[in-house]
Amino acid sequence: MTSTPDAPGATAIPVSDTADASLSQPVAAQIPRSLFVLSVFYGGMVCIAGVLGNKQVALGPLAVEAGIFAFLLLVVVSSAVAELHGRSVANRLVRYGFIPLITSILLALLVLFLPASPGMEPERLGAFDMMMRATPRIWVAGIIAYGVSQTLNVSIFSALRRPGGSFLWIRGAVAGVLSQIVDTLLFITVAFYGIFPITGLLAGQLLAKVTLSIVLVPVLIQACVAFGKWLDRPADA
Repeated sequence: MTSTPDAPGATAIPVSDTADASLSQPVAAQIPRSLFVLSVFYGGMVCIAGVLGNKQVALGPLAVEAGIFAFLLLVVVSSAVAELHGRSVANRLVRYGFIPLITSILLALLVLFLPASPGMEPERLGAFDMMMRATPRIWVAGIIAYGVSQTLNVSIFSALRRPGGSFLWIRGAVAGVLSQIVDTLLFITVAFYGIFPITGLLAGQLLAKVTLSIVLVPVLIQACVAFGKWLDRPADA
């Protein structure tokens, strides 16, 4: 087993030598530390967003499902990856995000299907079932809204980029607001249209998400990009 030394800001993945002399040179895939760390974090936020969404929180006069905090962090991370590593890498990150998202849904279905232990308290079991159980429409709505809104965020954020990476805050706010509007319209329409009137829910969610996207997203993107650059600094810096 051989490996090459780490390049600055990258993780070297060792690859085994082969018997073929033409393939005897050691090879290493260079993964920037920032991309590795942010990708792991992104996958975690994809999984936890749906769980947090089971609680409604009050932010002053605004009422919003708590999953928005995880979704806003997805916007932040995908934007930061686009800024640090380019639009194509950020789009791949969004596509790979379907893996933990769909896997977490399938695992939830499996756990709900399996019988509970006889020793589990009924109150705890009831609370778990209430929190984790959702209709197929809600699961489908979450998958659609995630894919479309995150791809849109990366596309808008990258399209507004100018040489030198200026206007980071403005690009983050514009992309965050527009992607969250689309996310809300898609999710609530697919999940709840025809079940109950959705106009009031849409208005409240849009107001809350637009406000948070303007106030929080630009600051967090700036911090995330700075953190990524710090991770990728040369080893002797």
